[in-house]
Amino acid sequence: MTSSPPRRPSKPSHGKKSSASSARQQGTAPAHSHAVHLAPDSLGFALDQAAHAVGAVRAGAALPAALASALAALPADFAAQARGAVQDIAYRTMRRLGTVDWLIRQRVSKAPPPHVANLLACSLALLAQDEASAAYTPFTVVDQAVRAVGARREIVFAKGLVNAVLRGFLRERDTALAAAQADETAQWNYPRWWIDAVRAAWPAQWQDILTAGNTQGPLTLRVNARRASAADYVQRLAAENIAATQIGEHAVRLAAPLPVERIPGFMAGDVSVQDAGAQVAAQILGVRDGMRVLDACAAPGGKSGHLLELADIDLIALESDATRAARIGENFARLGFAQDDPAHPARRARIVVGDAGNPAAWHDGELFDRILADVPCSASGIVRRHPDIRWLRRESDIAALAAEQRRIVDALWPLVKPGGELLYVTCSIFPEEGEAQARWFESTHADAVRLDAPGQLLPEALGAPARGPACGAAGEARHDADAKAEVTATDRPVPDRTADHDGFFYARFQKR
Repeated sequence: MTSSPPRRPSKPSHGKKSSASSARQQGTAPAHSHAVHLAPDSLGFALDQAAHAVGAVRAGAALPAALASALAALPADFAAQARGAVQDIAYRTMRRLGTVDWLIRQRVSKAPPPHVANLLACSLALLAQDEASAAYTPFTVVDQAVRAVGARREIVFAKGLVNAVLRGFLRERDTALAAAQADETAQWNYPRWWIDAVRAAWPAQWQDILTAGNTQGPLTLRVNARRASAADYVQRLAAENIAATQIGEHAVRLAAPLPVERIPGFMAGDVSVQDAGAQVAAQILGVRDGMRVLDACAAPGGKSGHLLELADIDLIALESDATRAARIGENFARLGFAQDDPAHPARRARIVVGDAGNPAAWHDGELFDRILADVPCSASGIVRRHPDIRWLRRESDIAALAAEQRRIVDALWPLVKPGGELLYVTCSIFPEEGEAQARWFESTHADAVRLDAPGQLLPEALGAPARGPACGAAGEARHDADAKAEVTATDRPVPDRTADHDGFFYARFQKR
């Protein structure tokens, strides 16, 4: 899978201070403390902990790591009671961060301490929702936000400010939200450079793309083809009164999300959680029994697992980070794929820690029939599931990531057998990481023949047809008639592209 986005660096620290003194200077509580005067199942407690996570993202941490850190600092029983609400509020805030920061600037003349500002952001993210779909009543949000500020001695002085800002917003809610539309960052909830980049790349679809990124993605499952068909699994869910729809060959979308431990067959490996757009990779790679296959950037192992479900192959799952590589092993174990399985001697599943761009350090010299190059990218196509990415990315990251992508695929191409294939994948919507890379690769490798592939899949919700061009810019990068005739026999049908999915780019190359 595509690597996690790099963290935006925090300001450098010159000399260590104690966590308590540092927290006092920042206006926040020490990381290990919790609001002892708030019940762990209260909204005030959840707002306080979500504000800590939002502050960590502003400092450069990815939201999942920020949430894990905030919850790990709590007693186990507190964390168990608060986890769901804290996660929900933090994700809502990331999706509305542009709006709520604009609202705070309009109502506070002097920037409040960071934790107070983050509590305001979390509270306003709840209050800015339509009341019909709001998770809490306005009175409850205001009351609990004030209680959360009052529960911390270091910021208790801000109770009046928080109360005034939130009540003032409620009095002018409709007018204030309408005024926010004049600011593009507040309107769309993305950095200005991101908005400009999407508008330039997709002038006809840019608003739909940004809107899709602000929705919550569905819970989509991949049915293990060794265990059942997608249609059979939908029937299994129906028997347990769980509404679901088949949206692809192996893809099933739940009508409402469930914790994985409550998904029938998940722990036994019958299904995995995987976006419908990500499931396209294994389908178009076309693995068959006996093939030697490399998943070059494999963590956490979703695509590798899918490949092993489709054929008895000799698979190497390569990952540069040892910690992330361990997650591949966990996924393989749940799916029942051992490195050497006497019951399936033709199937091997090996996990290797190494840099895909430096094969000399790990490659044994044997070439591959298929290589899946799901390279590190901006992750701009998966912001509906990871809304913090937009705030962590910088415009300069795109060029650096594009250079890294070229380094990796350049190093991998010599490992493909003649007649074999490499599938280039990113979960990006930026052409610099997609079609531009595919055209560069084809132009710089004379032995590379570009085959049919979906090209750019733009993020789509609720089953709306995807509107990205197939094979790049409407096929402009296709081969001439002779080259196309040469590869027709190896072409595979492009999977159905009408499912609810994130944004991905796919380009497929065969070695002459």
